[in-house]
Amino acid sequence: MQEFLDYVVKGLVDHPEAVSITPVQKDNLTVYELRVDTRDVARVIGRQGTTINAIRSLLVVGSAKKGIRCAVEIMEDRPAEAGK
Repeated sequence: MQEFLDYVVKGLVDHPEAVSITPVQKDNLTVYELRVDTRDVARVIGRQGTTINAIRSLLVVGSAKKGIRCAVEIMEDRPAEAGK
């Protein structure tokens, strides 16, 4: 499922070299932590979340066919606060 997610996200963004997907196991669920360039976050989310929701739906259906459970989360890297 990680390969599918990698293929879809890299096809959407302007900076595919910045795409990073990290699988994290939580009980019977694999959560894919998705990191993209800050300029591409809106492109991955889409208007009113339509793009990320479509990606999540495809991931759920594909993983269900394999008998596993998967989810995807967009991880936002926050810049360090000034003065710390």
